[in-house]
Amino acid sequence: MPGIDLLLATTARLRAPDGCPWDREQTHRTICDCLVEEVAELIQAIDRNDDANLREELGDLLFHIAMHAQMASEAGKFTFDDVAREVNEKMVRRHPHVFGDGVKLGTADAVVTQWEQIKLKEKGAKKPTIFKELPPSLNAILTAREVWKQVRKKQLDAGATVDVAQVDELSRGLTEEDAGRKLFELIAACRDAGIDPDSALRRRTSMVVAEAELRAPQG
Repeated sequence: MPGIDLLLATTARLRAPDGCPWDREQTHRTICDCLVEEVAELIQAIDRNDDANLREELGDLLFHIAMHAQMASEAGKFTFDDVAREVNEKMVRRHPHVFGDGVKLGTADAVVTQWEQIKLKEKGAKKPTIFKELPPSLNAILTAREVWKQVRKKQLDAGATVDVAQVDELSRGLTEEDAGRKLFELIAACRDAGIDPDSALRRRTSMVVAEAELRAPQG
């Protein structure tokens, strides 16, 4: 039996009436914290280049997906197969340059641009905006990175909320090691100054977004 079938059978058994009391009590909401922890452990394995642990953590994450799908199946909503088929169809649909008759794309940037265009058509624009909608649970650093990506890509003017010349200067020759050291030192300094770095970054990012949207051409 394929490994995925074994996992799905085990998950269903754990949730069965005579299965595991703990697993039977869980809901989509009650295991959210465990899901976040598993993703963090997966990222740690990647950072450590630990292939054995990476395999294990991918398995733990896959089990969570199987568990959520099992809960949904029990409620008559959808199955694991539905999840797999839907994401497969999405990947095929959003890669017409690979699976369809679309124009062949030669760069990663072109692929990203096409992906965003296809996604926009699929979901429809609820409200005109220059920044794509980001999940509210995205951490402050990833949110700031995504916002700056859009500022650069769309050549937005964020006014005095960010010193573009300073960003250019800092990025020149910047290495991952230097970035890690500087970020750690800044966060350490925030701690000593009684500043919450997460809140500080989140609020500054909101200011950048607000200013860029205010200065963006209308229409």
